[in-house]
Amino acid sequence: MKFVSITNDIAFRRIFGNENKKSVIISFLNAVLDFKDEKAIQDVAIKNPYQLPEYSGGKTTIVDVKATDHNGNSFLVEMQIAEVKDFDKRVLYYASQSYTDQIDRGDSYTNLKPTYFIGILNFEATQNTNYLSRHKIYDIETGEQIIRNMEFTFIELPKFNKAANELTSIVEQWIYFLKNSDNLNLMPESITDKGLKDAFEQADQHNWSKDDLWEYNKVFMREQDERGRFELGMERAEKKGIEKGIEKGLEKGLEKGLEKGKILALQQTAKSMLNEKISIDIITKITGLTEAEIQKL
Repeated sequence: MKFVSITNDIAFRRIFGNENKKSVIISFLNAVLDFKDEKAIQDVAIKNPYQLPEYSGGKTTIVDVKATDHNGNSFLVEMQIAEVKDFDKRVLYYASQSYTDQIDRGDSYTNLKPTYFIGILNFEATQNTNYLSRHKIYDIETGEQIIRNMEFTFIELPKFNKAANELTSIVEQWIYFLKNSDNLNLMPESITDKGLKDAFEQADQHNWSKDDLWEYNKVFMREQDERGRFELGMERAEKKGIEKGIEKGLEKGLEKGLEKGKILALQQTAKSMLNEKISIDIITKITGLTEAEIQKL
């Protein structure tokens, strides 16, 4: 067996957004949110099922799957591959928008149902040493919770370091799968949960068509091409800056030439990334240019 990487946007939506394998998303939600007994999710409606043509030629660093359960509760499961500027504000806006979209103007607030945001992060975002953290709105002094309809859960993959023989719960098995799927050749024998078994089955490359695998591999190819363009641009910029500085014969000219060359290369790289429809947040993180500078381009 050879499993795909869940951090790949094609794989993520195929596994978690599969209408024919809703046991996957149901198992994951129940495990991560610790829903048991009468609170356990029995069925979900997936709002954006996996469709391969939507992704061809695209570039995505944030992918999500949206679902509602039999009680009308909303769930946003998001895989974020790279850290972006104003991460906290974007998450709050995203979840709030999903919450308010439940009703139209003039409708009763009674019809609003809880919204649960789950962020699977391939970077560290909190000071919490645990790999899983849950965030709610509380009274700072008393701990009272009167605002109940929104909850945020973050899974920080870099903080999870357990081996297969150390897994003691379904949620640990799920996070182990999320982080290590592409390095596994067999499903661990300890896996007994049906939804997680179905996830392993969906992640098995032997069950993918050639077209699906081509789209899957194109995601990594685009990422590598982008890194290559950026590195090449930096190399050319440094060379141009050094040559210009040498021509002037002054140390000050060398420093200015090198700096100007780097700036020109960063601007060119930013233009290329804009043409690829990469978000400004990602461009600022990679190039170091400000949003205003990128807007001018």
